[in-house]
Amino acid sequence: MSMPHDNLLNRELGLLEFNRRVMAQAEEEYLPILERLKYLCIVSSNMDEFYEVRVAWLKDAAQTTPDRILADGSTPAEALNKISAAAHEVVREQYRLLREEIFPALRADNIIFLRRNEWDAAQKAWISDYFFRELMPILTPIGLDPSHPFPRLLNKSLNFIVELEGADAFGRESGIAIVQAPRILPRVIKLPAELAADGADTFVFLSSILHSHVQELFPGMQVKGCYQFRVTRDSDLSVDDDDVKNLRTALQGELRQRQYGDAVRLEIADTCPAHMEEFLLHTFALQKHDVFRVDGPVNLVRLMQVPDFVDRPETKFAPFQASLPDILEKKTPLFDAIRKGDILLHHPFQTFQPVIDLLTQAASDPSVVAIKMTVYRTGTDSVLMESLIAAARAGKQVTVVVELMARFDEEANISWATRLEDAGAHVVYGVFGYKIHAKMLLVVRREEGLLRRYVHLGTGNYHPRTARLYTDFGLMTCNEEIATDVNDLFVQITGLGRAGELKHLYQSPFTLHNMITSAIDREIEHAQAGKPAQIIAKMNALLEPQVIRALYRASQAGVKITLIVRGVCALRPGVEGLSENISVRSIVGRFLEHTRVFYFYNDKAENLFISSADWMGRNFFRRIETCVPILDAKLKRRVIREGLKIYLEDNTNAWEMQQDGSYRRRVARGKGRCAQDILLQEYTG
Repeated sequence: MSMPHDNLLNRELGLLEFNRRVMAQAEEEYLPILERLKYLCIVSSNMDEFYEVRVAWLKDAAQTTPDRILADGSTPAEALNKISAAAHEVVREQYRLLREEIFPALRADNIIFLRRNEWDAAQKAWISDYFFRELMPILTPIGLDPSHPFPRLLNKSLNFIVELEGADAFGRESGIAIVQAPRILPRVIKLPAELAADGADTFVFLSSILHSHVQELFPGMQVKGCYQFRVTRDSDLSVDDDDVKNLRTALQGELRQRQYGDAVRLEIADTCPAHMEEFLLHTFALQKHDVFRVDGPVNLVRLMQVPDFVDRPETKFAPFQASLPDILEKKTPLFDAIRKGDILLHHPFQTFQPVIDLLTQAASDPSVVAIKMTVYRTGTDSVLMESLIAAARAGKQVTVVVELMARFDEEANISWATRLEDAGAHVVYGVFGYKIHAKMLLVVRREEGLLRRYVHLGTGNYHPRTARLYTDFGLMTCNEEIATDVNDLFVQITGLGRAGELKHLYQSPFTLHNMITSAIDREIEHAQAGKPAQIIAKMNALLEPQVIRALYRASQAGVKITLIVRGVCALRPGVEGLSENISVRSIVGRFLEHTRVFYFYNDKAENLFISSADWMGRNFFRRIETCVPILDAKLKRRVIREGLKIYLEDNTNAWEMQQDGSYRRRVARGKGRCAQDILLQEYTG
């Protein structure tokens, strides 16, 4: 069955739609004001990565394979035109929201960002002292002339282009200079309390301080204008497998160049004159549609630090204390508790601490002989990694599969890999050409003369901080067949040989895609036989064409399909004759929805899985992923309710996807139900 291109939606436009949903959170007046500010910052962070990766890829494709047809039927150039218009609309709305709603609401709550024309004499004196004490010694203005060419500017760094008049001490009359703001400098500076009116938390922007003192950098010359700008560069890494002998060494070389990739976007102050804009566009080899004129800071991401400077609980989400599973609340030793039965953890409502405890106890337990773990994202400061290092130093057999190509975490992972090797751990970098995205931890313990294996499998990274921000499931078990599957996967990754048959787990790139499509086909058979047939699936993204094709067939056969897709979805729901039995919703709330849960009714068998994989081509074919069934009946009921049904009842943070790829907010009728709030109440009180 061939699929018309108009039955697949554009991936990049879907990502921009997701950012609209995130930005809508910043409009919600019932949310604490600093949380609303954070949502705007998240949009900026998302847009940075969008340009660094997706737009960069399309620009390259437009140059190297201009006739290529994308999944939605457009060429790369056509896609770029659509994306540019939509991206500019998102950014315009973002800055309007910042100026007209967020800043005034912050000021109403006594959190003030002072403009230059609002500084009083005492504030001006303090700011001037700050400039000469903290900024002047480390700023290096660069006048452009034949011996001072345009400097190499770091990706996403804050810079100023200064227009000058007059000659300097050497008689040079270049007229243009560049001032780079070192990354070590904060982008917002909090004024001392004695300079703030009525106890307000008062801030000034670094850009405002530099603007007001830029003349000091060019003595004897006239500054005609000073305009902030920021360039975004292609940041995707590629390593040629034909030339690589040591992946870590090759990647370290690539990381040094990432900051200086090809320019893909230019953000400038809206006051920048046209001739200066043209100069910058020419310098970075960009087109007019690549420039974003903004009325405000060119990098809103750095405003994310503001809540850390404000000690006012009412301006932030209320803190919560994540709970422990009942058996662990009873102080049952962890290994004993797992032997009594599988333990399901639902983060962030339940604490990530048992996972940390599993590893830290394993590191110090003399009965533990071996530990194996995958590492995708852990952060620069990780108690889990320290525990692995301690275990290796204690003489245990420690094997760590480190994914060096985890985007934007490569440097941290290289550092951990080095430290682990130095401690005596066996470190491998997976299978070249396939990212290790599976979340697996295996502990081998000697008990009564026999070896028993304990396993943790999860949908999220081994990262304690994000475990408080992302929703994820984790399964702790000593089921021997599952443990054997996990061990076989580690052997497969670290050694050589063909993939063997697993008892319970499904894996990418070998069996997961076939399992999903076969499960869909089985529901089709049930529907055609007149039996009830249903699919419910929750994930971060749905893009893989073969799976979408199977879902369309299932809909046409009468299978009821409900999808909860947080981010981009290329499937068109509700199209008569194609997908009228498919509905798609997205949940955007306090926590980032990250769980992957797949449910197939299967003639009352109710097959249920949690997985590290989204339904994307990369997850099925270019990554090593796991998908584990929930076998325990009680835990299965929990996952169905907490991971799926509660989210289908959400009428507060839910967005319903329309046929054209747009989304409509689900408006509460009667009592509002918010899935995340319900789970917070149930687990944290």
